[in-house]
Amino acid sequence: MFIVKNRKIFYSFSIALVAISIIALSVWGLTFGIDFKGGSSVEFQYAVSRPNVEVVKAQIDGLNFTPTINGSYSLVPTGDKGYILNLRTVTEAERASLVSAISSNTANSVEVKKFNSVGPTLGKEAAIKALISIVLVILCIVIFLTFAFRKVSHPVASWKYGVISIVALCHDIIIPTGIFAILSHFFHGFEIDTLFVTAILVILGFSIHDTIVVFDRVRENLRNNSGIKNPQTFEQIVGASISQTFIRSINTSLTTLLAILVVHLFGPAATKNFSLALLVGIFFGTYSSIFIGSNLLVTVENWQRKAEAKLKK
Repeated sequence: MFIVKNRKIFYSFSIALVAISIIALSVWGLTFGIDFKGGSSVEFQYAVSRPNVEVVKAQIDGLNFTPTINGSYSLVPTGDKGYILNLRTVTEAERASLVSAISSNTANSVEVKKFNSVGPTLGKEAAIKALISIVLVILCIVIFLTFAFRKVSHPVASWKYGVISIVALCHDIIIPTGIFAILSHFFHGFEIDTLFVTAILVILGFSIHDTIVVFDRVRENLRNNSGIKNPQTFEQIVGASISQTFIRSINTSLTTLLAILVVHLFGPAATKNFSLALLVGIFFGTYSSIFIGSNLLVTVENWQRKAEAKLKK
């Protein structure tokens, strides 16, 4: 019952985080990778050792063409000896000049491991498809929850379970996206790409799984509470349901977060942003399932009772 009784504190914490995230997104926006805005990506590795990033940047800046996307390019270390360079779309001749520039030290030769190029049209199409996929996932979740809880219509209608879940999911999406907006403003390399969208979809699935576990326990406790001599209030039922599922949710999330943390710390550079988004999203997804979604059921039920009491007067 502690969580339910102190729900206003948890609401305030989440509202503050969401507000900060929305402000960051409005003021600074997101830094999109070549997947969405088009450009070229070159992954190269040195034979002996990786030079300092400033040395490589000086070689790139000395080219006779401007390798920038919207005024900048990114150079991110990968592995022990390599870099990933993201820049505007380059021609074959410019690519050859680029490789020649970074291979100027013959004692430390360079091998190009991967070269990808995405046009602006394909990038725009990828962005639209990513947005559509997120919207469709959310819509399917609402439909599923409405159907799954169709027999639980009192005291909160089944469709409201779906709406409350969407509120919690928006919370879980906005916060990690806002954090990336802040990180991309102050640091280089925090770009939004297709892996980030994949992470968002994973977060949606993981978060709704945790939410359904709590909601399903509420449903079972409502059934068990029906027809008994001294029935519990809806607030007590939700509080008991949270207590019964709390340890399970924490343990499931903790083991998942530990595995993702290992990937983030020791995995390749290409998965750093992906794993970071998962860490933030799954953490807040678990938080919202326990402290936001379930408490919103109580808040909605209280609003309904007050509205019904006013109508009777």
